[in-house]
Amino acid sequence: MTIGVGGFLAIGSLTAHAAAARLNIHVLNDRLTLAVARHPQVYLYGRIDADAPRRFEKLMKSGRIAPGSDVYLDAREGEADAGMALGRLIRQGGMATHLSAPRKTFPHAGASRTAECVDACAYAFFGGLYRWAPSGSDRLGLTLPKGATPALPAAVRGYLAQMQVDLGDLAPAPGTSPGPVLWLSAERLEKSGATNNGRLPPTASYDILSATPTLDLRQVDRKGEHRLTVTCRPGQTLVAAYERVGALHARQVVARGARSYLELNGRPMLVANDGVSAEGDMLVIRRNFPPSELVDLLFAGSVGAWVDGRSAAFRDGFTLHPWGAYAKLKVFYHACWRAAPWPPRAKVPAR
Repeated sequence: MTIGVGGFLAIGSLTAHAAAARLNIHVLNDRLTLAVARHPQVYLYGRIDADAPRRFEKLMKSGRIAPGSDVYLDAREGEADAGMALGRLIRQGGMATHLSAPRKTFPHAGASRTAECVDACAYAFFGGLYRWAPSGSDRLGLTLPKGATPALPAAVRGYLAQMQVDLGDLAPAPGTSPGPVLWLSAERLEKSGATNNGRLPPTASYDILSATPTLDLRQVDRKGEHRLTVTCRPGQTLVAAYERVGALHARQVVARGARSYLELNGRPMLVANDGVSAEGDMLVIRRNFPPSELVDLLFAGSVGAWVDGRSAAFRDGFTLHPWGAYAKLKVFYHACWRAAPWPPRAKVPAR
């Protein structure tokens, strides 16, 4: 079903001028959308007016906007308090946020194919549990007060802290001319952690007091929770990767899989025809990892665990990004080396 709110079904009699003065909410949750995107799509465009959070919440309570939806934003004007209220509702629903102009077939969509999300819209964007960095010509920006050290209002800073978003230094990038709007590049947003592109920060826990130190590294993304465990024993390191895919799917992957392997920074290693199993609703890949190469595993930019089929179209698994957990991984590495030393000792990278 396609639901248009703000100039479509619920308020279809609004004039173009009235529609432009308030936020349009357009929901796509038809079968094709869910089959392709896997999540309902909610388009918010126009002006973020004071009443927008109430209308959005009403649709959430009615079930028309479902938890976990993808929210696409395009609003150049609006009220800051309303933007933050929308952001809190988006976070409450565990939703993901993107920038995107509305489709030209949507009511009051306008002609622009470029999304611009400024101030109130940016605050709503930062409410996403998963936040995708702008791509193409889409832009996200903030209007900052003039001064040598521009700063956001205290209420906005408190809201961003509540959303666990750190924008870092808000001064214009070197070599750029300051303007009325500070446009935040995708690179800048990603480096500061203000966008996460569909994955939450990793968590790491370990037991370094036993004779066989163990590490449990986890990360949650839009597909679910991924887990990697490492156990150090004298002369041997055991690695296991777990992905919850459902009991039936796990058995199907094992039956169809031709090979399984780990992947460090996109490079396959320890490729084998066995070592993968279905355990309850988990797909599990286990490997004996070379102890001398443990440093490469723990300090990789990305660690993957994959199963390939007999055709190139079949591939199942996940990629985990340990960024943010390196301090704990360093402690574990040294404990592992002390419990099960192997010469020569690899150098731990400085991070």
